[in-house]
Amino acid sequence: MMTLASLIVAALLEIGGDAAIRHGLVRSAWSWLAFGGAALVAYGLAVNATRALHFGQLMGLYIAVFFVVSQLISFAVFDERPAASLTLGGALIVCGGLVIHLGAR
Repeated sequence: MMTLASLIVAALLEIGGDAAIRHGLVRSAWSWLAFGGAALVAYGLAVNATRALHFGQLMGLYIAVFFVVSQLISFAVFDERPAASLTLGGALIVCGGLVIHLGAR
């Protein structure tokens, strides 16, 4: 459970850091760029805090968690509804993450 929690935190930091950098580039705001960079460093620390999984397993599972968190944020913040192709592709990503995670046991 700790692994999942740290991956969710990592996803939030990565998405937030990417958004801050994008905002900084669009607005030419260096403070947002610095904030985004700091969030991405924090993401790197958070995603690697879990030593219970091998790196390849960790990244495979993280990609599935990242997809789910990014879609939830897309829906909650931007009121975007995923197209059928995005839903299908996302289901494949999540299934792949589960295969990677559960297959290693």
